Amino acid sequence: MPPEDRSPPEAILQFLTSLQSPARILVAISGGSDSTGLLLLLDEAVKAAPHLNISLCAATVDHALRAGSADEAREVAALCTSFGIAHTIMTWQGDKPKTGIMAAAREARYGLLAEAAEAFGADLIVTGHTFDDQRETLAMRGVRTEQVSSGIADAVLFDRRFWILRPLLFSSRADIRAFLNERGVGWIDDPSNEDVKYERVRVRRQLLADADAETNIRAIWEERLALAAKGAEWLDRYFKLHGGLLGQVMPDGLSQDRAVLDYALGRLTAVFGGQPFAPGRAQMERLLAFAADGELGRRTAGRVVFDLRRDGLYLTRESRGIVPLVLQPGAVGVWDGRFLVRNGSVAPIAIETAATHSPSFLSSGLTRGMSQESSAPKSLGAEDTSSLTESITARTRGGWIPVTSLGSSPRTGMRENMRDLPKAAWKRAVASAPTLSVEKASLSPETAAAIDFTPYFAPFDRFLTRFDFIFANKLSAVFATAPYARPPLRSIDGKTI
Repeated sequence: MPPEDRSPPEAILQFLTSLQSPARILVAISGGSDSTGLLLLLDEAVKAAPHLNISLCAATVDHALRAGSADEAREVAALCTSFGIAHTIMTWQGDKPKTGIMAAAREARYGLLAEAAEAFGADLIVTGHTFDDQRETLAMRGVRTEQVSSGIADAVLFDRRFWILRPLLFSSRADIRAFLNERGVGWIDDPSNEDVKYERVRVRRQLLADADAETNIRAIWEERLALAAKGAEWLDRYFKLHGGLLGQVMPDGLSQDRAVLDYALGRLTAVFGGQPFAPGRAQMERLLAFAADGELGRRTAGRVVFDLRRDGLYLTRESRGIVPLVLQPGAVGVWDGRFLVRNGSVAPIAIETAATHSPSFLSSGLTRGMSQESSAPKSLGAEDTSSLTESITARTRGGWIPVTSLGSSPRTGMRENMRDLPKAAWKRAVASAPTLSVEKASLSPETAAAIDFTPYFAPFDRFLTRFDFIFANKLSAVFATAPYARPPLRSIDGKTI
């Protein structure tokens, strides 16, 4: 049992009193003991405290991976009806992958829960993860890396839209089942929970032999929060963004605390490389050694080119391995893990890398004052690179903003002169930029104006834990994008936020 163990009713009461109200909660319920216990605990607490002004709704995701799952979902629906709780069944449609099924199911599950929350007008989503799940996760991650893991987060922002909270993360499954037994309520045992082909099941069985092991997860969380805060401060002091494409770490930033540099530079690598995770330990060790060595030169890690010069470390996406994206009218997609693109035009569009056409070309479909008579992208030639500062634009949340001016310091508001940047580094950055084209048609100014580009942060924009919230928000300010939604909480662990 964890040293900070709480009985399920205590955990739920503290959770509800910490919420901003009024609030509508979507409960993710599979029918298993943990989620069923969560629903009943919330229902009892909400009815006992009407002054909190909190209401419940529920959703069950049928992954359609085994026979009988639809019947089980209907059983859960009947249970919710018996408690007067609005409920919906969301079914994972389409073909399922033959490999990585657990990760794909997780993506599908949270996407469907977000759809249900939107339909119900819910403010947040809660799941029934317990301390047992936490111990299993820590054990699995411990096998894969020597880094200290913060395990399952108690609060995660999904898709920049909904916060997912886990109020029972410090309660045990045994206590939840005892609560259900007291109420005479049963639950559904998913047979996959006993299938040893899944890593989590194998780890669960191993942990049964060490049930009394303690992990001070809250201490780990506090360390992670402090590290993220220091990382945000480092970003503010030592990092510059040029044109939304080229990052620069000031020389003094490379001599800061190694743990902070590891955290910040690892996440910047993921952002510029369009990857959901920072590079692994071995790659980061080599990168940090390169940055600390002081010998000028270039290295590549995590799809990012690092160029160490006297005026700092430059980083940009390498131009290789960038896959084109085709978007139909009205569609939304993520290009290269770096840009969220909304096609508001009436024509299908293709987004690919500028390197496909010319190392000095940015995006003919996103320009002002440039010829748009042809659907073929226009090559500017190397000698025209400096003119990009004034001519290239991209649609962002803030309106039409020159891509090559997005890196101007938020503290000074001054537009930087791209001519002062290392030519080779800037040329690489421009070569990694998006270009637009329309098949068998010219890319008109009207079409270009209807296409919206927003910087996308692959390690944060899909799943953002509260541990990284302060760093991700500072990053949003640097890239001039909208801030992330704050957690719908007045307090966490009794501390006002």
